[in-house]
Amino acid sequence: MRWGFVSPTAKDPKLAPINARAEALSTSPMFRDAFRRQRCLVVADGFYEWKKNDGRRRTPFFIRLKSGRPFGFAGIWSLKRGEKGTRLATCAIATCPPNELMAMIHNRMPVILPVGARDRWLDPAADEAELRGLLVPLPPEHLEAYEVSTLVNSPRNDSPECVRPIVAGVQQAVTQRLLLDPHSRAERGDL
Repeated sequence: MRWGFVSPTAKDPKLAPINARAEALSTSPMFRDAFRRQRCLVVADGFYEWKKNDGRRRTPFFIRLKSGRPFGFAGIWSLKRGEKGTRLATCAIATCPPNELMAMIHNRMPVILPVGARDRWLDPAADEAELRGLLVPLPPEHLEAYEVSTLVNSPRNDSPECVRPIVAGVQQAVTQRLLLDPHSRAERGDL
């Protein structure tokens, strides 16, 4: 399954949004069939979002459940059949307006389904109105968000340092250590 939704009728598979606005899932020609019949959970233990600052600089944040447990994003999936029998399975996550915590960071947030809503989201017989009612922000008291290193700005960096909270004045030292320390680079597979 590839992240980046490609509609079965898409002429250009390069147009593959990773997010689908909850407000348009049931009406958008690109998403409505998947919303009706091909819903899924995208499991994660957290996600990144970037807060716009003055100018061009953005500050990365890591957001997770306060419990630290994995959770399920409301997702949709598609299977596009190509020429010569090839198949491309893709997905996207639903986004909604932010809760009070996320509003301080970004103007949207992913739909995180509470445990009690997951079976309804996956139920093929679920009513569309009920499904739309699930596409709401998770209450802010269930989440925590903290600033993390700009190492997350590059997909090449896959290290525990990416999710460690930044303490004022420490980010530069962490970045330099990871980029200059051969052991950290070897752990990441750069060497």
